[in-house]
Amino acid sequence: MKFPRATRSGYSIAAAIICFVLLSAMTNIRRHAAPKPKPVIIGYVGGFRGLIDTNLVDARKLTHINYAFVDIKNNRAFLHYERTDTANFSMLRKLKKVNPDLKILISIGGWAWSGRFSDAMLSDTARTAFAASAVDIIRKYQLDGVDIDWEYPNDIGAGNVFRPEDKHTYTLMFHDLRKELDQLEHETGKKLLLTAAVGGFKRFLQNTEMGQVQRYLNYVNLMTYDYFQDSLKIAVHHTNLYASRKYQTRDDADKAVNDFMEAGVPVEKLVMGLAFYGRSAKVRDAINYGLGDTTAGRMPGRGFTFIKDSLLTNKDFKYYRDQDAKAPYLFNAATKQFISYDDEWSVKAKCNYVLKKHMAGVMFWEYADDKKTYLLNEVNRDLK
Repeated sequence: MKFPRATRSGYSIAAAIICFVLLSAMTNIRRHAAPKPKPVIIGYVGGFRGLIDTNLVDARKLTHINYAFVDIKNNRAFLHYERTDTANFSMLRKLKKVNPDLKILISIGGWAWSGRFSDAMLSDTARTAFAASAVDIIRKYQLDGVDIDWEYPNDIGAGNVFRPEDKHTYTLMFHDLRKELDQLEHETGKKLLLTAAVGGFKRFLQNTEMGQVQRYLNYVNLMTYDYFQDSLKIAVHHTNLYASRKYQTRDDADKAVNDFMEAGVPVEKLVMGLAFYGRSAKVRDAINYGLGDTTAGRMPGRGFTFIKDSLLTNKDFKYYRDQDAKAPYLFNAATKQFISYDDEWSVKAKCNYVLKKHMAGVMFWEYADDKKTYLLNEVNRDLK
């Protein structure tokens, strides 16, 4: 039997039908593909001062709150101020009425309370007890996860104990915490988070096994701030995105991101740290309007709301931008006071970087430093 020869128009119609079917299928796949996760906005909220006025916390502008801090005692997670801590947990949970998707984590350690981490992680028995006690707090107060802020494994902090064994026990700590959290997830059916605040500098990577650690973590919060160079005794940016050409830069956020990626941490787990406060120093001269000049000692820093409302409006302070570093600073020529900080301009640059790099999002220390939420508003504008 012979079939009729296909005409040119017949081929065209068939091709058009095939193209239509393929395009429809591709559109349908895109429609049903998992949506890209929105960038996280993690705010550290300090409970170490006492009761938190949660009326000042805009839960709609946050995805996560890390409660700072929980202490360590007898190798266990410990509520240092139990009466106010428990009241704070209750008030923070009520913020979920405003934002049902809000996650609340306890952050253990911090600069002042990292002293006992090394001892608590040294043996299997102590480490297991610590992990169980941390997750017991989550269970008891119906929270959403644990954040570890160990400053620093195998490195000096605020009078902390440290030893070479920290490098590996740091990894084992997260393994044990994740195991306990998984058990609680099984009991409750609720997804629980494990995160870490980490030093945004190369030395932290040399003292840890972050390529292994990241397997247990949802987010790695880079503390890309407090960049001091005291040994050189010069005034530097404390939270710059890139290297400055005004002085010999040792640390910057971009370098930290790339170093952690090179160490094996996926970029989609990395969270950029923002400083909602300034660092200040007195300089001996004014060659470069403070930046890169020799210091005569540190001066007290202030939160961004104070900087914006009281210093940027003060004619004695002049505002400068380091375009290379994407970092602003203030200088008072009369008092020779230099102030480094994040503002809306530098926060926007960091948020754009986060989006371009496909990072997880941003975190900041801390909420109380910018009560008028100037910078949090900027973050919400930028991370849409």
